[in-house]
This record gives sequence, C-alpha cells and structure tokens, in this order.
Amino acid sequence: MTFASLGLIDPLLQSLVARGYLTPTPVQLQTIPAVLAGRDVMAAAQTGTGKTAAFALPMLQSLVMTGNKIGSNMVRMLVLVPTRELAEQVHASFGEYGGNLPLRTAVAYGGVSINPQMMKLRKGLDLLVATPGRLLDLYRQNAVRFDQLQTLVLDEADRMLDLGFARELDAVLAALPAKRQTLFFSATFSDPIRLLAAKLLTKPLVIEVSAPNTTVKAIRQTVITVDKKRKAELFLHLLRKRRWGQALVFVKTRKGVDQLTALLLAQGLKADAIHGDKAQPARLRALERFKAGEVALLIATDVAARGLDIDDLPLVINFDLPIVAEDYVHRTGRTGRAGAAGEAISLVCADEAPLLAAIEAFTQQRLKRIEEPGFLPEHRVPATDATGQVLAKPKKPKSPKMYYGTAKPPARR
Repeated sequence: MTFASLGLIDPLLQSLVARGYLTPTPVQLQTIPAVLAGRDVMAAAQTGTGKTAAFALPMLQSLVMTGNKIGSNMVRMLVLVPTRELAEQVHASFGEYGGNLPLRTAVAYGGVSINPQMMKLRKGLDLLVATPGRLLDLYRQNAVRFDQLQTLVLDEADRMLDLGFARELDAVLAALPAKRQTLFFSATFSDPIRLLAAKLLTKPLVIEVSAPNTTVKAIRQTVITVDKKRKAELFLHLLRKRRWGQALVFVKTRKGVDQLTALLLAQGLKADAIHGDKAQPARLRALERFKAGEVALLIATDVAARGLDIDDLPLVINFDLPIVAEDYVHRTGRTGRAGAAGEAISLVCADEAPLLAAIEAFTQQRLKRIEEPGFLPEHRVPATDATGQVLAKPKKPKSPKMYYGTAKPPARR
C-alpha cells in the first residue's frame, strides 16, 4: 500500500517522497481515507506511529480542494494541543507536508506577545494550531472567529484534561459551530476523554492500531531501585559507567529540573532544561540545541512528555516516576520512534512504589528490576503483583524476651 493509493494529491505525495516517506503507517492507512471522506475519527495509537501526518495530510488536501475564500479573522481548520512545544511541532509538520500548497497557517500559544498572532489572523487563516488558553484570549478579543470552521482536531486531548484545560476546552467548544468534522488523536484515551468524545463526535470511526495503553515493544525498559537521597549520585555514576550519549531526562518538579541541571553543569556536562516557568524562547532554544546535538542531556518536566519528535533519540531516563501512569507511556514514547530501538530507564525509590504499581497495572506489564552495585537501597522497593498492587512486606511481630517461662523479668532484689 502506498500514499498514492490513499488518494492524496501530487503536491502532498511530492513532499512525502522528498522526506523519504513511502509507505503509510497503520494509523495513516485507516485515518486518511476516513478524514478525506469527512468522517469524525477517534484514533488511539502509540507515539511515534505517525498520528500527526494521519490528520495533517487529509486536512491539507481538503483545504486545497474546497478552496473557500477566507473572511477577516476567520479560521477554516483548528488544531488544539496541550503545550507550546507540541503546537510548534504540529505547525511545523503542516508546513513540511504542505510546503507546495498556497495556504495561510499560523500557530498561537501563551508565554509570548499576543499582538503578532492577532496580526496574522486579520486576513483569515486556512489553519490555526493553538493551545486552549491562548485561543480563548484571541476569541475574547475578537481576533478569531469560527463561522467558517470546517474541522476541529483535539491532539493529545487527555493531556489537556490532565493539565487542567477542561474549562478552557468547554469554552472553546461552545464557541464553535455544531456542524463540523471533529477528530480525536492520542496515544491513550482516559475515561473522561471517551465521555467527551461520545458527546462531540458523530458516528466516529474508532481506530486503535495497538493494544490500549501499551508502550512500544522496541523499547527496552528497566527499573533501577535506589534510595531517594542517592538518585543524583546514581545518575552521575551510570552516566559515566555506561557512557550515555544523548538522553531526555524527566524530573517531577520544576525545582527538581533546575537542581539536576545545575548539578550536571557544575560537573562540566552539556545540559539544558525545559519546564513551564521558562520563557517560551528559552524552551524552544533548549529543544533546538538538544535536537542539534549541542547538548547531550535535556532535563524536563512532563511538558516534554508528549508530541516532541526527536530523531533517533536512544534513551529516556525517568529520574522521577510520573504522577499519572499514562505519562509513563508518553515519556518512553520519545524513544523507539518509527520502529527504531530505544531504552527507558527509571530510577525508583521506595516512596514511588505506588506509582510503579500504577504504571505496571496501566501498561499491563511487569518492569524488569535491577540493582546497581554500590547503590543497593537501604529502603527496599516493595514488590508488586500481576495486577500492579504493592505487596507490603509483612512485619515480624516483636516477641517479648522470655525469662524461664515468663514474659516478665524477675523482680530485682
């Protein structure tokens, strides 16, 4: 099966050939014809399987084929994403695939001036990629209108709910025309997302190209148990011993990201950081430096867990386990993309046993545990059973000291 057999037009086929994309992935095979036919779609697929192209290619073709004149501040197609980085990446993908097409596109997100985004919207846009919060800002200032909207895409919609965008999503959806095509794309679908899809999608084509909530099989996954206070020491030890090259390192908090980054820089290592407190230009610069190989270690919160497409990334390190089990799938999905091999290593302390259990239950797999000589934890990480439950170690009852058949010591004289 080829892209040409899916009915894509020549300009898109030429862009795909120029990038070496010759054969559609399973999610693309099922999604592209459905989107071209105007159907609503709810697609679940692992990260790195080509979800963005699955909706970008047919949307670009539909924009060209309909060719409607765009009114002032109007948007014909809208893609909502949870993070700034994903917004930039999705917009760049549209630019790559549609480079030969005469279309007006833009990207909008917070953390930067709103004025340039408002200026781009004045003449109307064929396509806008946006985060929910900034889109609402634009809408409330009458900078964007949806009268001509044809298609809405929610990309990583479950993450939007996780990040607290539920109210913003409701407000956006209330502003959109009821008659439209709606597409849901994500690596996983939580129950709230399924309920939302049931309300918004009309007779959707449901696509699941892999087992729900599973990680990529090509990724080698390992847990290394360690005491919490020795995590940084173990990380530096493994970095030198295993001669790790490029790695994306996830830390639970913004403060933790800054602390680990400072430690690595003090050791003379090339590292940079991404988290929500950093200005958007700094976040984009850090990502570009990492992609270009200028820094070997990118330390990040879960803001980098979804959507970032980094070619041939060999290693993901979970310095801390994620609070939400689904995010483990997305974190590890930054490696092992497009069929390549990859490795995911998690440094786990006893306090994180419930998080580890939740991940194993969610992914329906037991993660291999190892211990590093010299770093054996004093506080052992409890075992988990097949259902992902923590198996608390039974405490031995304290036996009173016996004195000749009695538990009480003899009275002193």
